[in-house]
Amino acid sequence: MTEPFSFALRKVDGGARLGEIITAHGKIRTPAFMPVGTAGTVKAVYVDQLVAAGADVILGNTYHLMLRPGAERVARLGGLHKFMRWEKPILTDSGGFQVMSLAKLRKITDAGVTFQSHLDGSSHELTPERAIEIQCLLGADIQMQLDECLALPAGEAELKGAVERSIAWAARCQRAFERQREQGAAGSGQALFAIVQGGTNPEHRRRSAEALVAMGFAGYAVGGLAVGEPQDLMLGTLDFTTPLLPPDKPRYLMGVGTPVDIIEAVARGIDMFDCVLPTRSGRHGQAFTWGGKLNLRNAKYADDPAPLDPDSRCPAARDYSRAYLHHLVKSGEYLGAMLLSWANVAFYQDLMQAMREAIAGGRFASWAHEAKLRLAAVA
Repeated sequence: MTEPFSFALRKVDGGARLGEIITAHGKIRTPAFMPVGTAGTVKAVYVDQLVAAGADVILGNTYHLMLRPGAERVARLGGLHKFMRWEKPILTDSGGFQVMSLAKLRKITDAGVTFQSHLDGSSHELTPERAIEIQCLLGADIQMQLDECLALPAGEAELKGAVERSIAWAARCQRAFERQREQGAAGSGQALFAIVQGGTNPEHRRRSAEALVAMGFAGYAVGGLAVGEPQDLMLGTLDFTTPLLPPDKPRYLMGVGTPVDIIEAVARGIDMFDCVLPTRSGRHGQAFTWGGKLNLRNAKYADDPAPLDPDSRCPAARDYSRAYLHHLVKSGEYLGAMLLSWANVAFYQDLMQAMREAIAGGRFASWAHEAKLRLAAVA
């Protein structure tokens, strides 16, 4: 029998939290970084490599999967876990962020969003109810409410309207999720998270958080950040927003980000992260290391026999020279993107493991100070 969804907070060190989420497909150790598997694949990385790197959970994208291959088709084929051969937890976003990026192709009303596919121009409607139906068809362990996400900076009237619409959509998503449970399309090991919006305005964030917390979701995300605002505003928004969220529920910062941003957010009580940065950087010839970020396109690596990291558990970082990786990247060989994406995914998982160990040992602040200095170095 599937265990019900739950979150246990194991230790708090300053603002940093060590925890464990139980889902229908297993355990997620927090702080956790979710590699982004937009279309049912983490780009250029095998599932076995994700497992070996230590990833507990990946993210799938509702918008992209509803368009291709289609949620109903994935369901007929056994759900997203079976479809992509991933046996651990999956979180699916609702599609709200992608819809935001389609500004010229979509129309938002209180009912939902109508938009044209970026693939073939076909018309689609995404309502809160349909967003939940799609995520249940995919079989996601953690599902996200449909929200309205704005690019920053945005006007106050725009922000207020997006907050109120997102609150209303959250209530509709919650009712739709409960109906899916009643119909057997969602189990006790699955959960729905709400998304706090409001830009960098404290009053909008407070309004959003208080309304959503009153509804009693299984977890809470902070959305609408890392969309154009400087780091100090993002972190200031977290300073204000995170204390508004229940301490006994997981907290998820959507779309973030760099290793230093993640460390800063963990210090402010965030438990979960996702970002395309590890694989996108890998495809563009960049590698994350404990000595800073490397651009393997640079000519200085052409004769460098050293690996990315001789102490890494990841073969891509440990067993291939920088000279060889430079050659692959400059030659446009697929293997370059594959090796660097693999190495970056592994680095991010090592980063999360190091944070979990530091919190468990009650030394997160000192560890974070040293880690940020190392990561800011020019390698």
